[in-house]
Amino acid sequence: MVNICKYFEDVRANHNINLKVMQGEIYALLGENGAGKSTLMNILSGIYSPTHGKIYIHGKPKSLSTPQQSIANGIGMIHQHFKLVDSLTAAENIVLGQKISPFISQKKLNKEITELAEKFDFSINPGKLIYDMSVSEKQTVEILKVLYRGADILILDEPTAVLTPQETQKLFAVLRKMKKNGCAVIIITHKLNEVLEISDWVTVMRKGETIGSVRTSETTASELTNMMVGETVNLSIDRPYAEVIHGVMRINNLTVVDKNNVTILNHIDFHLRGGEILGVAGVSGSGQKELCEALSGLQTLDAGEIIYKGQNLAGLSPRAISESGVFMAFIPEDRLGMGLVGNMDMVDNMILKNYYQQPGILISRKAATEQAGNLVTKLNIQTPSVNHAVKKMSGGNIQKVLLGREIDNEPSVIITAYATRGLDIGASHVIYDLLNKEKQKGVAILYFGEDLDVLLELSDRIMVLSTGNIAGIVKPKNTSKEDLGLMMSGAKTVQQEDWV
Repeated sequence: MVNICKYFEDVRANHNINLKVMQGEIYALLGENGAGKSTLMNILSGIYSPTHGKIYIHGKPKSLSTPQQSIANGIGMIHQHFKLVDSLTAAENIVLGQKISPFISQKKLNKEITELAEKFDFSINPGKLIYDMSVSEKQTVEILKVLYRGADILILDEPTAVLTPQETQKLFAVLRKMKKNGCAVIIITHKLNEVLEISDWVTVMRKGETIGSVRTSETTASELTNMMVGETVNLSIDRPYAEVIHGVMRINNLTVVDKNNVTILNHIDFHLRGGEILGVAGVSGSGQKELCEALSGLQTLDAGEIIYKGQNLAGLSPRAISESGVFMAFIPEDRLGMGLVGNMDMVDNMILKNYYQQPGILISRKAATEQAGNLVTKLNIQTPSVNHAVKKMSGGNIQKVLLGREIDNEPSVIITAYATRGLDIGASHVIYDLLNKEKQKGVAILYFGEDLDVLLELSDRIMVLSTGNIAGIVKPKNTSKEDLGLMMSGAKTVQQEDWV
């Protein structure tokens, strides 16, 4: 990519970017949210056309003005926000848009998909609907969709943001196989430890420009961070002291069984304390999603109680929970699918939280406009205006909008699922600071996380889920990452009488 420029009206997303990637090489593109990484790769994948500049594939100049042209040139991109049709199966999404025989049987197609998955050590049910899949299963479908098309230039936008440590290592094994077979792999990421582990070269971008390219073996995490941010950054996470308030929320015998009569949550018992962050760790599919939604009123329970200051919330809808006087904030893992409406602006997304409480038949935007403006200032949200569509913001700014809206209602309980997934260092630390401030106000926080290092630094206690059961609740100071991994896999448990 030579002298690539991309302008959106007055916004300079890319300016004179030069990027050279070789066959048999894993290349990391590093930078904060809004640095222009995704825009540059969207140009390579044919979603955007460059304002200026040229692209050469295998030494030949190419015009990649559509995704079809990029696919025809062996380029495949896996996006941070999934491009899947929820009402179709995994197999149907994988072959969607491909020229295949109209006479191919579903059985044969499923066999092809299964064989491809097994070749790269993926596990997938080709007949499963996207709607019924977890986030990590959807990510697997996205990867297989690209591999099915025979891409030899693979672009992955925050590929490990939805994966557990074990799944990340499996993905890295796949990428190393592709590298060995002569593929060129480009990873857009912000995770420095993964950059240092998997990539051969790394290019750092800041504010739409290239800051520098270095061989990974010749740099360090601190040097890359300084290049990303433009200043020295403290990578440690605070865990401030707060007075613990006992008895805020007690979960008793919580049980969820799915439509196939499979027990997803098996007699879960734990309690939330005010002034504390209770971290939750677990491999994908251990019941995290169901636990989040059960506590917030979105999941039907088969048994159990959710006791908040003596009141049982089990079976109540989210609105009924709110109307009962419980101020609960829920930040779901799917920030654009469930948390916010992407086509709406900040103001409308503020209104969605409590529009039904306004008197009369007409909705006033005045208070919501003021609230949105205050959040922009308070959280340094980068957006042209509060009337700008949320989906056009970077991932970090979208998460600030969601978390800011929820916290602005002064909750007594916060349930947050993967709050920093896909966010850069700076944006992640803003989220950690926001949660710590709420903790110091006496708020009870349930923090579902995938980064075990962050869980060990941020949490006051860590609850580990394994196949729908609690493998134990432990203190970070007495626990290692290896201990958590063993508990997540079910190889180790902590007896309930030893829980802290």
